[in-house]
Amino acid sequence: MQLVKEGTVIDFLGKRFYAGIFSAILLVGGVVSILMHQGLNYGIDFRGGTNIQIRFKEVPNLDQLRNFFSKQDLGNVMLQTFGAVEDREILLGLSVDNPLGTGEKLTAGLREMLQPNYPEMEIRRIETIGPKVGDELKTSALQAILIALGLVLIYITFRFQWRQGIAAIITLLHDVMVVVGIFSIFDKEFTLPVIAALLTVVGYSLNDTIVIFDRIRENISKFRKRELLPLINQSVTETLSRTLLTSGTTLMVVLALVFLGGEIIHDFAFALLVGVLIGTYSSIYVASPTVLWLTKIAPPKTSD
Repeated sequence: MQLVKEGTVIDFLGKRFYAGIFSAILLVGGVVSILMHQGLNYGIDFRGGTNIQIRFKEVPNLDQLRNFFSKQDLGNVMLQTFGAVEDREILLGLSVDNPLGTGEKLTAGLREMLQPNYPEMEIRRIETIGPKVGDELKTSALQAILIALGLVLIYITFRFQWRQGIAAIITLLHDVMVVVGIFSIFDKEFTLPVIAALLTVVGYSLNDTIVIFDRIRENISKFRKRELLPLINQSVTETLSRTLLTSGTTLMVVLALVFLGGEIIHDFAFALLVGVLIGTYSSIYVASPTVLWLTKIAPPKTSD
């Protein structure tokens, strides 16, 4: 399906200054938000704590439960539905230093607290993650992202040129930082599923970027005497139909996950939503202008 009329060339790079301002606002806004919040809002996966899976006789009202737990002086409490609605289960997250402690003491304290109002409730599972394990998970998550970016740099440099490799890394770092910044701005929990979403975003954005780079390489070989800027505009325009169709169909699935997937995967789906949108934008307005800029400051030799 061709969404853009054949022969049309859109001046994408003519808007690169405004795109740069937009990206700067997103990145600076994210950094400021992280500083104001004194770091990210890490979930139990990273900061340590206890997850308790509780089943009720009837479908629980989360608002009532939140009000109930807020009156119990339990510190930072995370509460969400678990599984399907008919399962009647919630996942309660408590911090490491919660007053109920851990193990049998925690189980007994929760039963004593809940049974007067919910006599037939059942504590089905308790999972505790220590702060040391949380720190190790943070390190492992960061290593996973850095390794992925390093492998991308090697692959793109081997397939294209070092300029495209650096442009791809800058683009992917831009996408990851924007998603992280948006999570901080909305004060959403940063958990292991969000890391998985970030790695998915890296792959998605890279795929879009490679398609554009491939078309740029083809057009450079085909029109050797033309300047690079109009060639990039032509290449991006020629791949625009594919980009819009791919992003559009992906967005429909991700939106379904955001609105219908339930609270368990909501943050994962939200990260994907932001990542798909920003990844589509950055492939056009970050990757391509970066290649143009690097080519200007370090023109390729004949053999390059």
